[in-house]
Amino acid sequence: MVATPEVLALIPARGGSKGIPRKNIREFAGAPLIAYSIAAGLRANTVTRVIVSTDDEEIAEVARAWGAEVPFLRPAELANDETPDYPVFCQALEWLAEHEGYRPEIVVQLRPTSPVRPITCVDDAVNLLLAHPEADCVRGVVPSGQNPYKMWIIDRTTKQMYPLLSLPGVAEPYNTPRQELPPTYWQTGHIDAIRTRTIMEKGSLTGEVILPLVIDPRYTVDIDTPADWERYERLMLDPNLQAVDPLAQRRKFPTKVSLLVMDFDGVLSDDRVHTDQDGREAVTTSRADGLGLSLLREQSSIQALVISREENPVVSARCRKLGLEVFQGVGQKDELLQTLIAERGLNPAEIVYVGNDITDLPVYPLVGFFVAPADAQPSVLRQADLVLKHKGGSGAIRELTDQLLGIIN
Repeated sequence: MVATPEVLALIPARGGSKGIPRKNIREFAGAPLIAYSIAAGLRANTVTRVIVSTDDEEIAEVARAWGAEVPFLRPAELANDETPDYPVFCQALEWLAEHEGYRPEIVVQLRPTSPVRPITCVDDAVNLLLAHPEADCVRGVVPSGQNPYKMWIIDRTTKQMYPLLSLPGVAEPYNTPRQELPPTYWQTGHIDAIRTRTIMEKGSLTGEVILPLVIDPRYTVDIDTPADWERYERLMLDPNLQAVDPLAQRRKFPTKVSLLVMDFDGVLSDDRVHTDQDGREAVTTSRADGLGLSLLREQSSIQALVISREENPVVSARCRKLGLEVFQGVGQKDELLQTLIAERGLNPAEIVYVGNDITDLPVYPLVGFFVAPADAQPSVLRQADLVLKHKGGSGAIRELTDQLLGIIN
């Protein structure tokens, strides 16, 4: 019987971040940034331990709360802006060997600033390394956006340009069609899987024999600025990505649906109210949404109804026109839904709910699938099983009804 190799996931996370202060424990799409790398290690079948290397007590506390070990605090001299990764890894491995007699065969580096990882990323890297005894490490890469054979450097003295790279057998690669040049790849922060002997005996985090783990470029994330933060939070919520999620696992779209329940404001409307000088209110809705609901009624047996916190004649009029049953002035939507399930003998697993605000979240455990428009509140986006591409009142319901009809047809 072949023994299972010891694989250590090591997450370097110092406390002195300058670009985004305290970024390693700042909330990112509902969880501390470091929690995403911890989850990637904990959920990998090949990883046997997950350890965070930090100089910071608060980071250590957060890391432990999310399931990682922090058996030591990194020395301050290894937590500077200029400190490279190599001495950090040596210190961790030396401490573990000295204090615990622990010597892993493989070390996986998971950088906190690359939180959006494919679910199988860690296992793929470790298994690739195990399958190639000759390899020193596996490094995550993505196809490069620009080909370096067409890049130049400018001499500071002469101000002349010189090609960055030469290519054997090609006189002028910078004048060669891109399609004829070899493909190039950019290293990412997703993952490095390294043999311990490469680090401790060869004095390197890569060694000489380096294998690529080519990752879908959609997952390319490296957070350095506040602008990066906001952009990549939205990426993490993309339902089309199969990324490691430290919070709830999203449920699958049901194969059978009997009831569609919707909030009104922010779902069938764009969540704005237009008021005239006499106090009369109007809202903006989508004709596409209305047509989608009509098609759903004509082409399926799926029932649809609205539960609204507000009580407004505009809601009544719109629902009447769409042929929707409506409940208004409902303070506790979960209580009403529980009553409807009991009275009508509904199967909760066959109920799809669409909501956009925190008052909709209590409904989540009562239904089989929870959907949010693209502009829902962040806490709702975080928990939703599906985040639509369209905003409330701007085609979100039409997008969903098309999907519902797709599972029928």
